[in-house]
Amino acid sequence: IKAVLIDLDGTLLDTVPDLADAANAMLAELGRLTLPVGTVRDFVGKGIPNLVGRCLGYPGESTAPDALAALAVFKRHYAAVNGRNTRIYPGVLEGLQAMRRAGLKTACVTNKAAAFTEPLLEATGLAGLLDRVVSGDTLAEKKPHPLPLLHACGRMGTRPAENLHIGDSRHDAAAARAAGCPV
Repeated sequence: IKAVLIDLDGTLLDTVPDLADAANAMLAELGRLTLPVGTVRDFVGKGIPNLVGRCLGYPGESTAPDALAALAVFKRHYAAVNGRNTRIYPGVLEGLQAMRRAGLKTACVTNKAAAFTEPLLEATGLAGLLDRVVSGDTLAEKKPHPLPLLHACGRMGTRPAENLHIGDSRHDAAAARAAGCPV
């Protein structure tokens, strides 16, 4: 292993409190019932459009007019609360520092849009411990597609088999396996 690719939401950071706040502000603005934090937690993992669609009762990301309008409302609310209640998971800082000392390259590979990813990494102090960041809108595909992981490998100059991927979902595992990365 020469590099480690790491998911953001649910792996490096617990962002659910902020996502739930934004989702519930969106739902309230739209005149809908709000959701428990645990329900929103279950919707996290395939990007914000999926989260919004599921909050509205769709099975995932939707192009329905109400979902597209709700997405803009969510993004406005999330920009206002992004990072407010986010917490670094225990051991993350120490783990990233140990990877650095071991000479490993590190990258965050997330489905979250760069407009939200980069401020979070800066605010939490994780940006300086990562060599690369691949956000959900960096490329045409998101996890579980292998492209974000392959892109990170290419940018770090390592082969997929040399990149350990760490994540918290089946989408992380599927992306890593499809890319040829250990997971």
